[in-house]
Amino acid sequence: MFDQAGGLTEIWRPLSALLLASVVIMGSPGPSTVSATAIGAAFGIRRSLRYVGGLIAGTTAVLLAVAIGVVALVLAVPHAATALGAVSVVYILYLAWQIATARPLQTRDATLPTPAFLGGFVLAIANPKAYLAIAAVFAGATLLPASPSADAVLKSALLTGMIVLIHLFWLLAGVWLSRLLHHPVQSRIINVALAVVLVVMTVLSFLG
Repeated sequence: MFDQAGGLTEIWRPLSALLLASVVIMGSPGPSTVSATAIGAAFGIRRSLRYVGGLIAGTTAVLLAVAIGVVALVLAVPHAATALGAVSVVYILYLAWQIATARPLQTRDATLPTPAFLGGFVLAIANPKAYLAIAAVFAGATLLPASPSADAVLKSALLTGMIVLIHLFWLLAGVWLSRLLHHPVQSRIINVALAVVLVVMTVLSFLG
């Protein structure tokens, strides 16, 4: 019984550290999370789900790449990092323009296109913060030291769940902001502010 209790203590400490680090590092404002908030504020929850689903899928793909050590291989290819960065910047600028020019809620045309799953996926895998943040969290805790492969699988499963929760939290934060977007002036100010924050966080991610 003592050994079992000791074993539980040994795994709960790194597990708590892993989850806390994921909230602080992966959940901090960045291109992916800020875009989820901005899209939720600009288009509402129903029309944002496909895009946020793309963010979740793309961030999970980054997690799996980190877990199997593919990141080092990808970044070793000449100009691969530069190409991904260029794609990310172009799409983020387009996304920021869409958000900044979105109409107030009561005047929006439901037939207007909203950011799609593929756009969210591309942004997530081209987001430099995602690779750095996930790599830092993934390497920062060991849950099952006796089995590296099982440790990687367990951490991947837990962090996938955190990716979903973090993006849904930021999406719901944006939907809450949408309550303020029925007034034309408030809507324009908030949408422009979110677009600016999205661009600034992206620039800071690249500079960091």
